[in-house]
Amino acid sequence: MWGLAAALALAMALTVTACSGSGGQRTGRALPAGSGPGPGGGRSTSSRVPSSAPSSAPTTSTTARPPARYVFPVQPLGACGISYGHFHHDYPATDIFSRKGCRFVAPTDGVVTEVNRTDRWDPATNLGAYRGGRSVAVLGDDGVRYYGSHLEVVAAGIDPGAHVRAGQLLGLIDNSGDARSTPTHLHFGISWPTRDGIWWVRRGEVYPWPYLDSWRAGGNRSPAPAVRAALARAGRRVPPCPDPTC
Repeated sequence: MWGLAAALALAMALTVTACSGSGGQRTGRALPAGSGPGPGGGRSTSSRVPSSAPSSAPTTSTTARPPARYVFPVQPLGACGISYGHFHHDYPATDIFSRKGCRFVAPTDGVVTEVNRTDRWDPATNLGAYRGGRSVAVLGDDGVRYYGSHLEVVAAGIDPGAHVRAGQLLGLIDNSGDARSTPTHLHFGISWPTRDGIWWVRRGEVYPWPYLDSWRAGGNRSPAPAVRAALARAGRRVPPCPDPTC
């Protein structure tokens, strides 16, 4: 009888001690993430992870690249007497007529690829490579090459490899090259990029006037889809030169 009473007393003492230890553990430290009970009998981590702790789950950026920004390539718009048509002889380009000394600016962000600071055109030979006189070509971040020629001067710092922003000065408009006997204008060409010197592509492969219309009105229409389509039709980046002076 004594032995049974002693055993019962010992069992009760052990039970009290165990309950007291469990309570001390709950108040002494937080459970590690993932060890607590979640809804429906599962495990929840959201209430146990500090707000500053990094997440191990992969993240996907939802920030889209901003569209290219375009500006009209002759500035200032209101003071240059700007006019242009929807036709160009022999190949697609646009002659933007303006007052002498108006600014030729980068139509979009990009990198300068080719620069000609010297007017080498000779009417006796009329070589196609020199008809543009002083000129600048820019490969835009949109993948389109933009070319402006018949310049009076190329701006300082505009050299191959220079990064330019939309609206940045590239040169001043004049009558260099084969425009000596014509009204002052900027020859403006749009094409896909090629290696340097492929002037018969650089001078223009897509008519610029629809995009000039948009930019002049404050729009942001991109020629990139049309240039990609023109390249697909051509079938090669460097098609044969159609000019007899090549």
